[in-house]
Order: sequence, then structure tokens, then C-alpha cells
Amino acid sequence: MSDFDDLFRQEQGQPGPKNDQPFDKEAWVQKKQEQREAVYTLIDETATAVAGDGSIFQKYLDVQSRFDRYSVSNALLILAQKPEATRIADFDTWKDQGAYIRKKEAGFYIIEPGEEYQREDGSTGISYNPKKMFDISQTGNSRKRETPAYPDERTRIKALMDRAPVPVRINDTLPSGVNALYQPDTREIQIRRGLDANHIFRALAQELAQAEMDKGDGSYNRSEHGFHAYCVSYMLCKQHGVETNGFYHFEGAPQRLESLEPQEIRAELSVIKETSGEISSRMNRMLAQQRQQKRQEPER
Repeated sequence: MSDFDDLFRQEQGQPGPKNDQPFDKEAWVQKKQEQREAVYTLIDETATAVAGDGSIFQKYLDVQSRFDRYSVSNALLILAQKPEATRIADFDTWKDQGAYIRKKEAGFYIIEPGEEYQREDGSTGISYNPKKMFDISQTGNSRKRETPAYPDERTRIKALMDRAPVPVRINDTLPSGVNALYQPDTREIQIRRGLDANHIFRALAQELAQAEMDKGDGSYNRSEHGFHAYCVSYMLCKQHGVETNGFYHFEGAPQRLESLEPQEIRAELSVIKETSGEISSRMNRMLAQQRQQKRQEPER
């Protein structure tokens, strides 16, 4: 993907501004605008690439699952510039943590909120500015390849169901090939008896996503949200250590997305991110509480 470092540094051979020179606010504003436009162009280009290729779309989901608290736009920027990233921070943050950036390592850019401004119609907007980041793999941090620790299968499923928007009940009469099914009329999820842990998690995550997207206002359409729910299930599996190989296929993603404009593509991706985030947040709260309780238990 493109490298935009040249937008953020002095041209070689040109002296930097002297302290006694007056500050040229107009030139500074113009430079900032050029930086923003370059980053936004990269976001749009990457969104278009994601929508047009199932394998790139899956890589986007992988990035967004690792950086679930980052916006869709920033996940697209990470995908474009450092798709293998696992933990990122700016130079000063790494320095505060005692980690140095290795020589010749090139940073990459995300966007962060800047100042508020007033639009022509009187509404308030927020400007976003590029921010240079580095992945932990670009530092001398010796812990950069830590193996993630996942809860046991039973705890993982309990966390998935914790404070779910609808109850989950065993059903012995589900259609062949259907492991779980959200029923909007009764506001419950039915799940097949006797499934193994990974099949339960994959099926239940997908139907919980359907339930999460049913806002109860009469607009819910299962087929409309089927693609979103499928992607949410994949992301939750990636986040919590559930096997995905051979169970998820995204070759059909372009059929849904490639005709859309970049802004519309980001809107579709936002539905997936937000739904996954709601479920994952509940899971993480429950798992964090459990870890805290274990730390407080007296030794025996």
C-alpha cells in the first residue's frame, strides 16, 4: 500500500523554519488538509479493495477483531499499512513503556479526533488528524510474541451467553443442518442438543448477532442481517480462540459490497463492528470479573 511519510517531514536539502520567521497559519492549515486528504484517500481505496475481494475482506475482519476498539476507518488504515499488527502505539507511548523503536522502522498512520468546528449549516463537526503509530513488532520489546490465553470451553460459552438480549433454549426439532436459530416472534434462540463446544460457540455467536440487530421496532429482517451476523460470529471466534478454518468462507462478500460507494462500505462494516463489540464487551466484563474473583480467592 501507499507510504505517506513524505507528507510529514521536511524535504531533503530544505532548511526548517527559523524561530524568527512569522508563523504562516494559512500554510499550516493547507499542509494539515493535504495530510488528511491523503489518509482519507487511503481509507476509501482500502474500503474498495475490501469490498472487491473475499480474501482481503477476511483479512480486514482479522484486523478489526484484533483492534475491536478502533474505528472501521482505522482498521482499514492498519490493514493497508501494517496488516500483521497486533499492538500499536505512538512513539512517545512506547518510550514511556520502556520500549524503543528499532532503526529504519517506518511508522504508519491512523486518525484521531482533533478540534471541533462549526459547519456551514450550523452543526458541529470534529476534525480528524493523522497520527503516526508503530506496532510492537517494530520495537525492542521482548514480550512482543506473547501467546494469548483463552478461557476453557465451558467458561467461554457462559461468557457468550452472559446478559444476552434473549434467552437460549435447547430444541430437539431444529431443521437438518441448523445448529441454532434466533426466533424473532418469541425473542429467543433455540440451539440443538448435543453439540460440541466449538460448534455451540460458532452457531450461538451468529444467532446472538441476529438478536442484537433486532431492535424490536419492526424493521428486523433476518436475511438482510445474515451476512453481518456471519461476520460477527467469525470475529468473535478469532477474538476468543475458537477454530475458524474450514468453517467460514468469504468468497461471496463482493456480491454484497462491491457495488457500494466507500462510505456505504464503511457503513456495512460498522454494523459488523458495533454488533461484535456489544457481544464482546459483555463477554470481556464477565471474564474480567471471573479473573478478579480467582485472584481474591485464598490459597489452599
